Amino acid sequence: MLFIYLVVQTAGFSLRRLCQGQGQPAGALQNSSNDNEDVAHFKPIGIIRSDFPEKRAVPRQSSVGNRLRSFIQLSDDTFTNPEHSLEGLADFSHMWIIYHFHRNNAHPKAKVAPPRLGGERVGVFSTRSPHRPCPIGLSLVEIERIDGASISFFGTDMVDGTPVLDIKPYIPYYDAPVLSVDSGRTAAMPNENNADFYGSRQEPDGEESDLELYGATGYTANNINPDGLSGQPPLPSAVRVPNWVVANHRLTVCFNEHAEAQLLELQVHKQCIVDILEADPRSVYLRTKYGSQIFTFQLSEVTVTCKFDDKAGIVTVVQVRRNENIQVAVLDAGEPNNS
Repeated sequence: MLFIYLVVQTAGFSLRRLCQGQGQPAGALQNSSNDNEDVAHFKPIGIIRSDFPEKRAVPRQSSVGNRLRSFIQLSDDTFTNPEHSLEGLADFSHMWIIYHFHRNNAHPKAKVAPPRLGGERVGVFSTRSPHRPCPIGLSLVEIERIDGASISFFGTDMVDGTPVLDIKPYIPYYDAPVLSVDSGRTAAMPNENNADFYGSRQEPDGEESDLELYGATGYTANNINPDGLSGQPPLPSAVRVPNWVVANHRLTVCFNEHAEAQLLELQVHKQCIVDILEADPRSVYLRTKYGSQIFTFQLSEVTVTCKFDDKAGIVTVVQVRRNENIQVAVLDAGEPNNS
């Protein structure tokens, strides 16, 4: 059995977390050597700064937030000159971010309920839920620029202050299969101009995939040669995803006149709000217990208030205000953290 022991020291706080399916306390690690247990120690290389101070409404995948800019700030504790570790990364358009779900306080369970399955439970390892034995996230994002030891990127699906464990360049010849629908038609190889495909990442609730953007009801895709050489045969394996992953569940987003005026006054990017809401950021718990109710969330310096109409599949933004003196209603205070 492998224990992963994360020692997180970011944003002025220290957090020690034992990632292990039995949920044993960190103190159990003190005797791990006597039990001949393997222990892996990781110290974050930096933190993510995003527009989401809380978990509420954080996109479930990076393509939903592909208009939202975030930053990685590398720590001086990893390298004396952390900016040296980023030399050459600007030659790539996209990168993988491996990070810790540090705000995940739920006890991991073997089965979880992805929102798209409407309460039905499946095995945690068949989803991308953040509630895992080892709460490690993986996101594919677009690099905007690199400035010293800081990386600006598009594709936000992390809460502010998220500890970063590693960064890797995205290489399509290794990482992206050629997509083909069941009829045998082959889709074009994703390219750097297709932000939606590059955003298909570790999705916290495990229910969404950008394959739906290709209009498929089910997908089978043969892998390309990982070296990108036309003279070599493709790998024999095929890529498959279940229909519930690719089904289209997007909502229609509207703004009343009051909210439209506030957007102009506050100079808020309207499409960023649309992207978040059309993917329905609510959990199964909220949709079933508080269906067609008021929903609020914070986005950078503003708080967005909206009203869902679940029967019509419409969500209407009714107010956009600055965060000062606003108390965000916590509808999901008793929400189980197991989906």
